[in-house]
Amino acid sequence: MDVTVVGSCNIDLISYVPRLPKPGETLQGSKFSMGFGGKGANQCVMTAKLGAKTAMVGKVGKDTFGEDFLKNFNNLGVDTTHCCTTAEVMTGAAPICVDETGQNSIVIVPGANLLLSEADLAAAELVIAGSKVVVCQLEINPDVTLAALKMAKQHKVRTILNPAPAIPLKHEFFENTDIICPNETETEILTGISVQSVDDAKRACKELQARGCGSVVVTLGAQGLLVSVEKDAPPTHVPAPSVHVVDTTGAGDSFIGALAFFLSTRPDLGLVESCRRAVQIASISVQAPGTQTSFPTRSQLPQELFL
Repeated sequence: MDVTVVGSCNIDLISYVPRLPKPGETLQGSKFSMGFGGKGANQCVMTAKLGAKTAMVGKVGKDTFGEDFLKNFNNLGVDTTHCCTTAEVMTGAAPICVDETGQNSIVIVPGANLLLSEADLAAAELVIAGSKVVVCQLEINPDVTLAALKMAKQHKVRTILNPAPAIPLKHEFFENTDIICPNETETEILTGISVQSVDDAKRACKELQARGCGSVVVTLGAQGLLVSVEKDAPPTHVPAPSVHVVDTTGAGDSFIGALAFFLSTRPDLGLVESCRRAVQIASISVQAPGTQTSFPTRSQLPQELFL
């Protein structure tokens, strides 16, 4: 494998309503849609759409949502050998209400995601050991995420941690992460430093590297991102292209999936150039509605990105 993702699978259940309902109120909506989500699945799909050999290590329910999830992965060429099913709980789900102003209300029910175990991870060790990059997040049991990072490091596989949703982390997480990639909010939770500017991000990078991370990439929304490759080297600001934004949902996952693609298939580019190319792909994803449906395939992108 080029990339193995260890993480979450959620079905998004989106209702469009005139306004968010009050407690006890029933509203009639104007539209309903379903989509495949979960940070792990999103990052996996972005990597696969770019053409990397990709595997997903996760867990879904033995239900219609889980079946659809596995079909979606298989249609995209993702190896699902270690995307397990369980009859104990349902596939993770995220019921979402979106009002006419774009405000939303979201309930995340992790379901099968929280049953992904270290035993499941051990069964996937050969796949992880044979990968070039392993990508993790925090939407599954954090102990399993840490075990995945440790397993990858033990086999000298490059690790990327997207610490979302952010929680206080033990030092072992940092010590077993080659590249940590938080956004501004996640960075503040991890470091206590409020990130309002590029200079704030520089201070946060130093703090994260002092805790043991190899490299740090802080995503800054419309301001792009800050890349600190080594602790003693000056960080690099990579601006984001100016585009007409339609929907930012999944933009961070698009970036991380694209970054994993370039690091695994074009290690000669280095981290900064890989980030430059990945942020261009993420900027294209925000120009279309939806999450995975907005992620471009390789054939839809400028071919100079792959030279």
